[in-house]
Amino acid sequence: MPREFAVELIELKPAPRNKTVGQILALEAPRIASACGAAAMVALDERGAAWSSVEFADRLARWRDDGRDVAFVIGSADGIDASIKRRAAALLQLSALTLPHALARVVLCEQLWRAWSIVDGHPYHRA
Repeated sequence: MPREFAVELIELKPAPRNKTVGQILALEAPRIASACGAAAMVALDERGAAWSSVEFADRLARWRDDGRDVAFVIGSADGIDASIKRRAAALLQLSALTLPHALARVVLCEQLWRAWSIVDGHPYHRA
């Protein structure tokens, strides 16, 4: 990725599986919030908005122009705690299909590349 759209992957170890789903998500929430810091958080969620690539690029460009970092949150196998979703600047759906985490990362990175190409006027994205 170019410098103006640099990507850093931070992977958090999931909470131990010896609790209820609600307890697990509640344990993970503060660690996710801490890892995101002051960045505009975008929670990837199956019930999130289905942005087009152009809409995605526009959002990223606005956050960049505002000097904001953006943190994309891919939840654990059990999802994302409601407190993280409430704090998020946006809920984004990558697909109506359920994607494994590794594939969600690849799709997200490709869309980040596509967004950069749209913002930069690069011919990669063909409208």
